[in-house]
Amino acid sequence: MTAIKHALQRDIFTPNDERLLSIVNVCKAGKKKKNCFLCATVTTERPVQVKVVKVKKSDKGDFYKRQIAWALRDLAVVDAKDAIKENPEFDLHFEKIYKWVASSTAEKNAFISCIWKLNQRYLRKKIDFVNVSSQLLEESVPSGENQSVTGGDEESVDEYQELNAREEQDIEIIMEGCEYAISNAEAFAERLSRELQVLDGANIQSIMASEKQVNILMKLLDEALQEVDQIEFKLSSYEEMLQSVKEQMDQISESNHLIHLSNTNNVKLLSEIEFLVNHMDLAKGHIKALQEGDLASSRGIEACTNAADALLQCMNVALRPGHDMLLAVKQQQQRFSDLREHFARRLASHLNNVFVQQGHDQSSTLAQHSIELTLPNHHPFHRDLLRYAKLMEWLKSTDYGKYEGLTKNYMDYLSRLYEREIKDFFEVAKIKMTGTTKESKKFGLHGSSGKLTGSTSSLNKLSGQSSGNRRSQSSSLLDMGNMSTSDLDVADRTKFDKIFEQVLSELEPLCLAEQDFISKFFKLQQHQSMPGTVTEADDLDGGTSSRQHNSGTPLPVSSEKDMIRQMMTKIFRCIEPELNNLIALGDKIDSFNSLYMLVKMSHHVWTAQNVDPASFLSTTLGNVLVTVKRNFDKCISNQIRQMEEVKISKKSKVGILPFVAEFEEFAGLAESIFKNAERRGDLDKAYTKLIRGVFVNVEKVANESQKTPRDVVMMENFHHIFATLSRLKISCLEAEKKEAKQKYTDHLQSYVIYSLGQPLEKLNHFFEGVEARVAQGIREEEVSYQLAFNKQELRKVIKEYPGKEVKKGLDNLYKKVDKHLCEEENLLQVVWHSMQDEFIRQYKHFEGLIARCYPGSGVTMEFTIQDILDYCSSIAQSH
Repeated sequence: MTAIKHALQRDIFTPNDERLLSIVNVCKAGKKKKNCFLCATVTTERPVQVKVVKVKKSDKGDFYKRQIAWALRDLAVVDAKDAIKENPEFDLHFEKIYKWVASSTAEKNAFISCIWKLNQRYLRKKIDFVNVSSQLLEESVPSGENQSVTGGDEESVDEYQELNAREEQDIEIIMEGCEYAISNAEAFAERLSRELQVLDGANIQSIMASEKQVNILMKLLDEALQEVDQIEFKLSSYEEMLQSVKEQMDQISESNHLIHLSNTNNVKLLSEIEFLVNHMDLAKGHIKALQEGDLASSRGIEACTNAADALLQCMNVALRPGHDMLLAVKQQQQRFSDLREHFARRLASHLNNVFVQQGHDQSSTLAQHSIELTLPNHHPFHRDLLRYAKLMEWLKSTDYGKYEGLTKNYMDYLSRLYEREIKDFFEVAKIKMTGTTKESKKFGLHGSSGKLTGSTSSLNKLSGQSSGNRRSQSSSLLDMGNMSTSDLDVADRTKFDKIFEQVLSELEPLCLAEQDFISKFFKLQQHQSMPGTVTEADDLDGGTSSRQHNSGTPLPVSSEKDMIRQMMTKIFRCIEPELNNLIALGDKIDSFNSLYMLVKMSHHVWTAQNVDPASFLSTTLGNVLVTVKRNFDKCISNQIRQMEEVKISKKSKVGILPFVAEFEEFAGLAESIFKNAERRGDLDKAYTKLIRGVFVNVEKVANESQKTPRDVVMMENFHHIFATLSRLKISCLEAEKKEAKQKYTDHLQSYVIYSLGQPLEKLNHFFEGVEARVAQGIREEEVSYQLAFNKQELRKVIKEYPGKEVKKGLDNLYKKVDKHLCEEENLLQVVWHSMQDEFIRQYKHFEGLIARCYPGSGVTMEFTIQDILDYCSSIAQSH
């Protein structure tokens, strides 16, 4: 670094009359390292200018070049970043902030110190130094490399020193005493020299006069030394005496230390004994309660609970180091362990007996509830058992093996009890759904000693009969025009809906109450991970092959919430299959029951998920909802399949197709059931599938119809569909409603045009020929010159259709239309009015052709528009 400084001084600063005082090797912070030097310089000429110069090595060679220079007076802030820790980074605030990283902290500190000194000397503290150590901000020049640099500055500064105020005042006084001080400087200097010589002589005389006083002072000093020797002798004697006293005090101090140490040890020993006695002593009353306490009475349970808590506190006391090696402590711990084992066995045995007794007590009430659609209330049993909740918590923390055994026994006993209750409850529901016992045999149910069993084969047989009956009803509807599509009326469906709702309403509080009890009794409401049971499959099967482990090392489960779900699944394992059986029965009775079940089940699933989405009830009802949704989809598919299988009679007119009437019945029923329902989207999807099936199969039947014209089948059925959708106002079928109206309008127009071509057949053929000639390029007024279309031929054709013949043709047309149309849709007058309008349109068209193609011929029709109106009105009234 010294060589670099000399080189920089020689090559850069000396030519510019500048002196280099300090240098630091830096690079810009946060960028690629491109080293340069920051130099602190002063000018050799006055007034002195202080600068900070950035010098960079040239890219072409080894010489250095001056890149940029800042005046020190422009420097506002010097930020050293950290005043305590070593940090090579620092910032200089000129017109903007320049961030630098020095090659070493020592160079940075030396540079900042030099800047501070230059600031003190030339700028009078105008620069702020931030995060700079106070040791650097001293006026003394530090030793080392920078000393030589700043020393040069001191020499240069000593060449000229400004006078202070005192010196200036003295010089002014001297100059005022000498009038020619300014005009004759040499005389003034000579005078000052003479006065200086006088002062020097006075000083010498003063020194010589003080020699006697010096001798007196020396004598006094000798006497003082003698006094000091005497004092030192006395102090030595005192020190010998104090030494003996010190030895005696040391002995006393050592004795006191031993006494204090003994007292301290005694106090600590007493504290340890008191700690063990206070924390590991169990009261005799607690011991008696644990050994002989009554677990059947409330007072006995409370005493046992308090004793168990006290025992747990004694066993869980945090012993200090070394306590476990004391014999008395080991004996007390063994005694506590024996008490814990004894009480845990007593508690487990008693609770097992309570579980068994509950099963017997509840069995006695089953006969009472079997005739009603209600489930027995377990609240009294839960209330009695909750008295043991704190003891179960104690057992869980002290002997997890027995706690797990009680959990398994509870699930075993209660699962059998609930299975009996729930099965009887569902059998009663099935009887109420199917009616009397005699009617229930129709669905494969029969009573046996208070219990009902179902026959799978009979249900399957019923399924076949149901679909067969549905198809036979469809064919009979085509033949007989019967609009009903179900053997069950609204009252039967409402009865089924109420029974199904009552079943769900009874099951929901039962499951919630049992889950709440399990959470409180077995202390499983927390979400933390804990030692648990084995997998759900093993737990539900009750297997023990994979559960061979000690009570102290239970297998873990993911959470206590999973254990609650496992217990609920084991206890209520029959709910889901029983619900599925009930749903299957309802579907066999009437496939439309799936609509009621979908709405009710969706509502209960939504309610359960709002309480706890992961609960047993929510999961079970969700699984059953999938079955209900599958049955609903199956019902829709069956209706579509029945549409496709419809066969029409060849001997009778078609009229309103049965599946069109069935869709009307389905839509009306569905809208009443799904009003404000949660799963409206399922119904909308079903509507879309059904209406598409109806549209396709209406067109299919219309194409196959032989007795009734295709346009009539399409017109009547799409009119009925449009009327149904308009009445029900189903938002998702707005597009289909418009389509049905369009199809009805199109086929009405097509039927009218087709039918009207027959009464004036020859006239139609004649004018079709005329239009064909015009289309070939013959001018309209020249058509009459064609042999086949001259005026005589026109008059001949017109004479064939006098008013009487026209009325007769219209009457025959009215009768034919009446045969084609069905009475249910009542479209005869609508069709007849459309035919009247179309006939008048054709009449005007014929008159227009006569006027254009046979101008001036005087040929007119033998009947007028008023005649047509009169004919149509009289025909309609006569029929």
